[in-house]
Amino acid sequence: MIDIETCEFSERDDDLHDECGVFGIWAPGCDVARMTYFGLHALQHRGQESAGIAVGDGSTVMVRKDLGLVTQVFTDSDLSALPGKVAIGHVRYGTAGSKGWESAQPHLSAINDVIIALAHNGTLVNFDQLRIELINMGVPFRTHTDSEVAARLIGFFTQKKHRLRSGIAHAMAMMEGGYAMALVRENALYAFRDPRGIRPLCLGELPNNQGWVVASETCALDIVGARYVRDIRPGEILRISDDGPVSEQALDPEPRAECIFEDVYFARPDSKFHGRSVYSMRYAMGQQLAREAPVDADLVIGVPDSGMPPAEGFAHELGLPFGEGLIKNRYVQRTFIQPTQELREMGVRLKLNALVDNVAGKRLVVIDDSIVRGTTSKQIIRMLKDAGATEVHMRINSPEVTWPCFYGIDTDTQDQLISASKSVEETCEYIGADSLAFLSPEGLVSCVPEIADDVTGVPGASCACGGSCDGYCKACFTGEYPVEIPKSFSKGKFLEGYQPKNLSHASAASQMHVDAVAKANDVL
Repeated sequence: MIDIETCEFSERDDDLHDECGVFGIWAPGCDVARMTYFGLHALQHRGQESAGIAVGDGSTVMVRKDLGLVTQVFTDSDLSALPGKVAIGHVRYGTAGSKGWESAQPHLSAINDVIIALAHNGTLVNFDQLRIELINMGVPFRTHTDSEVAARLIGFFTQKKHRLRSGIAHAMAMMEGGYAMALVRENALYAFRDPRGIRPLCLGELPNNQGWVVASETCALDIVGARYVRDIRPGEILRISDDGPVSEQALDPEPRAECIFEDVYFARPDSKFHGRSVYSMRYAMGQQLAREAPVDADLVIGVPDSGMPPAEGFAHELGLPFGEGLIKNRYVQRTFIQPTQELREMGVRLKLNALVDNVAGKRLVVIDDSIVRGTTSKQIIRMLKDAGATEVHMRINSPEVTWPCFYGIDTDTQDQLISASKSVEETCEYIGADSLAFLSPEGLVSCVPEIADDVTGVPGASCACGGSCDGYCKACFTGEYPVEIPKSFSKGKFLEGYQPKNLSHASAASQMHVDAVAKANDVL
């Protein structure tokens, strides 16, 4: 097994990271590999560890993937060597499983004489259990990733049921967690999503009946000229082939629980969710934050990039000047060049620099999307004060992140989170701010679209489990997890005194042995 470890520019940065971005296209007669390349460009913000493209040409599936950014992985000759009519692409920031070349996606697998490739966004909380069962049944594995578990599970059930869609449906019945996946075989594209819709996936149509596109965000549809049609429904399997799009509801939808951090941080500002741009939502968060935690200051600035729209909204609401105070080096992403310890200690200065002309002698309000470990905020405040700012007031357009995420964000242990062990006042003192305030959970929800629940059809319906069903997963703020977290998966992840609340129980099928589910006539 090839195991090439990545070298990151910092030992542990202070940003939240989503696991990946997914793109898929069915477009006979088009250069699907090149269109996928551009789609991945639009999704590069979702993962910078590795990139890959798989293409089906009617006879087989070919994959090109490697560590690095999209522009580092693919050359013009690479794309020219991938002819076909259907393709999927993937950009990755690893969370569940090892890092290295083998963990790059799409994951290639064989089902008898059929080759498939799978691209996955999210995390399966029960992948260890599924992996052990499959290994005990003789299924080989090359990695420790949950994505390979999904691919092998689909292959196992497809061999038993003799139909790929049935194989996907049975795998979905056993997989617990948040996931949005695209799968390609030689002549078809499949897209499917967990029954709560935690991770995003949407469908677009190319002009002039050229074909169809699926993507993690609408910005990836825009770059290839596709028109947004709808979201892939929770629990749905969508198959696109010569027969056109065919939908099958594999699992009954559960109460909707879309990740609210897509709106706060992960998604690009020009993407849209439920008819509203991410930019407009973040602007509204800034306005609400100003109403909840106003401050008298000379200038409002945002931490690039996601802090800029809420900073505009905050300034407009209070009638304060809005401007730039931090300049971002847009060419510092991930690197395979290991920096010296001296360079590591520079930390955030590798990515941001203060604009002295704008901040010197001024009382600043700095808007950022979140505080995770606190190290970045601390360095930013020190930088601004070194540049001459007389006061620095931090305002965060999300609530305190106090609970780990198990559905595709890299905060899987609570001891990483400063707000889990420190009060707002203690955090303020640690980062060196003159004041600190977070947006309330209620204020955040008021700034995002209402989502009609797939079970009740009513926005903001109440769950029988007693939890809040406003359509969003807010577990990182509240500790209310929409998908049950197995104790084997969460062991050692919580600080003493914290007791998470599971809002659901694992499905009956996921508690059964893989072989028992395979023998069932229908998906359980």
